[in-house]
Amino acid sequence: MSHHRLTPSVHEQQNQLAEALKALRTTLELPGPFPEDVLRDAEAAVAEHKLPDLDFTHVEFVTIDPASSTDLDQALSIERSGEGYKVYYAIADVPSFVAPGGALDAETRRRGQTFYTPDGRIPLHPEIISEAAGSLLAGQLCAAFVWEFELDDAAEVTSVLVRRAQVRSRAKLSYKGVQAELDAGTAVPVLQLLKEVGIKRVELERRRGGASLNMPEQEIQQLPDGGYRIVAAPPLPVEDWNAQISLMTGMAAAALMLRGKVGILRTMPAPDEASLRHFHRQTHALGKPWDGEMRYGEYLRTLDPTDPRQLAIVHSAGMLFRGAGYTTFDGTVPQAAAQSAIGAAYAHSTAPLRRLVDRFVLVICEALSSGTEVPAWAREALPSLPAIMATSDQMAARLERLALDTVEAALLVNHVGQEFDAVVISGSKPAKGTAANGKPTGNGNGNGGKANGNGNGPSGIVQIAEPAVTARCPGELEPGTQVRVRVVSSDIATREIRLELVG
Repeated sequence: MSHHRLTPSVHEQQNQLAEALKALRTTLELPGPFPEDVLRDAEAAVAEHKLPDLDFTHVEFVTIDPASSTDLDQALSIERSGEGYKVYYAIADVPSFVAPGGALDAETRRRGQTFYTPDGRIPLHPEIISEAAGSLLAGQLCAAFVWEFELDDAAEVTSVLVRRAQVRSRAKLSYKGVQAELDAGTAVPVLQLLKEVGIKRVELERRRGGASLNMPEQEIQQLPDGGYRIVAAPPLPVEDWNAQISLMTGMAAAALMLRGKVGILRTMPAPDEASLRHFHRQTHALGKPWDGEMRYGEYLRTLDPTDPRQLAIVHSAGMLFRGAGYTTFDGTVPQAAAQSAIGAAYAHSTAPLRRLVDRFVLVICEALSSGTEVPAWAREALPSLPAIMATSDQMAARLERLALDTVEAALLVNHVGQEFDAVVISGSKPAKGTAANGKPTGNGNGNGGKANGNGNGPSGIVQIAEPAVTARCPGELEPGTQVRVRVVSSDIATREIRLELVG
């Protein structure tokens, strides 16, 4: 009597996947619905909200975000000013909706940030604020912190002013739409200037030794039939240019707070010598040597992640971006104030709807810019913020990794026994506590991790192009090489993928 493996139907797989993704909320103990007192706080804040007296509705702001976003933190406007530029950057005035010491304030400190799951998001603030009254939606009269930058002809900042004002965005734009218009030459002047300023800010980043890791982003997209897919693609150029405006604002926020001797910075140490030596060896082995004379940030911008060997270098470079944290100060300026990847002191300040710390940075910066007293509630919160954000960041990272693991396992369920071409992105022996897919294990509540199922011999991480899956495979694997792998098994519930080399 023969035995055949019964492959779950598409409907059964989708149900398994939906249940596994839903279970992540419980496994990781993610926040649930907002308590009633928090919702009452939010509703009262919206009902009683007053706009600032200063009127900036004449400024033609636009927002640029992923097409589906409704929690819009930033809006920008750029115009020429003599030989240089004038940049207006409006950031949602979230503090005007959150009463210090209230139920909403306490709940946001418990959450720390918005958590994104494949089946929805868990917002930092109730939707009446984050996706309605507090969001810089097109056509809506909103309260905002308006950053006014004067830039010279090289896009270097010559002056900064931060004020609270009422604004109205003219249009909600998407990255893909803006990129298409820029490529076609049909973009409106503000978008053309964003490109112009963005390119110049990238050059300034290069000159100060900043580094951007052009890692292909893995995004989980839900399909109309209820299934999911993973899309991995490098960021669009306009995302980089837009990010440069945000980086410029974060650097200005840090400078303001350092001059005022009070605030909280996002800091990251420079790579240690051992990491740099290892990276140097990797680049030589993979055929695109870094000589060490070119700054590593500049070198990283030359990498093409569509080339298998250079993709392996991009992944190897990830070890250079470690140790990020938050540093608070009040009265004494910290000695280690730099964010090494940016090449300057930096503060999170442009996403207050989605990240707790930005709310405090914005209030401090506005007070310092206007010469008024920093609110006591903002000052008193500073010592507690690093621990809150560290816990929240760790939770968000675990959620992202486990969600990807789950969807990757689902993508291979129907391909057991099949062979695929793959690229080796790293080669090593599996570390203790590493799952079959080669990523750190653990479910966020101290219960350990999965057995790797691939033995303890040499192995590496391989990337299958289609379906887009990254997993561990046993064998002597050289980074940057192309290999053939077979899917031995894939389990949605345990997120385990087992591969083997062919030939």
